[in-house]
Amino acid sequence: MDLQVQTRQEGGVAVLAASGEVDVYTAPDLDGALTQALADGHARLVVDLSAVAFLDSTGLGVLVKGLKGAREAGGWLHLVVTSERIRKIFDITGLDAAMPLFDTVDAALAP
Repeated sequence: MDLQVQTRQEGGVAVLAASGEVDVYTAPDLDGALTQALADGHARLVVDLSAVAFLDSTGLGVLVKGLKGAREAGGWLHLVVTSERIRKIFDITGLDAAMPLFDTVDAALAP
């Protein structure tokens, strides 16, 4: 399955909505969108994974790289995760401590 990433701005935050599967083949698409958002000066990022059916370790690596870039720019990276299966990946790896997980984009955008 392909990956689609749509980027929009909401109150100075770049919201990247991903849909499909994030794996070794499609992760570069998400990486490119995150890199572009950071290059455009957006240090506060929300990655909406609510329409993502699958996430592998390559996808996790891209998100960690995005988090590092956001922090280096003085910002943050929040995730929207609605799938229990994907939420469990963050729980097992401990990445939920570094990248807060939210149920909705609105919640992820709240200060």
